[in-house]
Amino acid sequence: MKKLINSPEGVVADALAGIAAAHPGLKIDYANRVIYRGDSPVAGKVGLISGGGSGHEPLHGGFVGLGMLDAACAGEVFTSPTPDQMLAATKAVDGGAGVLHIVKNYTGDVMNFEMAAELAAAETGVAVKSIVVNDDVAVQDSLYTAGRRGVGLTVLLEKIVGAAAEQGRDLDSVADLAAKVNSLGRSMGMALTSCIVPAAGKPTFDLPDDQMEIGIGIHGEPGRHRVPLAPAKEIAAQLVEPILGDLDFTGAPAIVMLNGMGGSPLIELYVMYGEVKAILDKAGVPVARTLVGNYITSLEMAGCSVTVLKADDELLGLWDAPVSTPALRWGV
Repeated sequence: MKKLINSPEGVVADALAGIAAAHPGLKIDYANRVIYRGDSPVAGKVGLISGGGSGHEPLHGGFVGLGMLDAACAGEVFTSPTPDQMLAATKAVDGGAGVLHIVKNYTGDVMNFEMAAELAAAETGVAVKSIVVNDDVAVQDSLYTAGRRGVGLTVLLEKIVGAAAEQGRDLDSVADLAAKVNSLGRSMGMALTSCIVPAAGKPTFDLPDDQMEIGIGIHGEPGRHRVPLAPAKEIAAQLVEPILGDLDFTGAPAIVMLNGMGGSPLIELYVMYGEVKAILDKAGVPVARTLVGNYITSLEMAGCSVTVLKADDELLGLWDAPVSTPALRWGV
């Protein structure tokens, strides 16, 4: 194992210290391992919290700031944050308008966020609602979930819902919007290599050089099938066709993210996006907005994922609204 770390057990704490050094406008609660936007709590604004295991950067801490999240809870690598972390974040971002929990559909995340919401209501009376993101079309149930996994759509949802909260919409409206986005987005990923969790010190799974895993999860969970390595055009088809087969995207404008899993260079991601765009064009899906890069990763895993969101004028307007976070910034 070769990694730029001091020690496996200190990697999350050291990363938080690095985030604080790089982005002094954020606030870091080291005891609870929570990243806050610098002006939180914002009076009268719905607070937005997400979080999950570390190792998926920039998700979630890289999306804390104006127009996106108010706080992100950092668990150990690929391990859910604890309810105490989430409770501390919920209390800290409550500006009097309630708090929305944005939860990826992994059993530990769902259970711990539910517990935190119950504790917050009991201890402080703060109104809490939750959205469980479940956009992965690869598998119905997986090693870590009941139902579909929550993956790339989480990034798009945090941006769109963050813009709505910034406008001053109330908790019910923000939660309804989150449910709308979740219903209209689908994702599918693949891997060329495994990743190495620092505490394990070895690859999560074995993948021969001449094979790839289609439908992989962001923790290295098995996908739909393992197949021979293929050109980018064929890989793109294996990712996009299941997405288009799961929801009718034709005619409506789409927001499309071609996401790197952490270990694939940008030149390869652009090759992949070109092939994805060609498939969507042929299928009659007009692409209105695009993201290409590393936004929800799996440590150093080589590979990518595709997320397609069926949009409308409201969603496009919220997407275009100003955002200022370490990993996403425009309009400011």
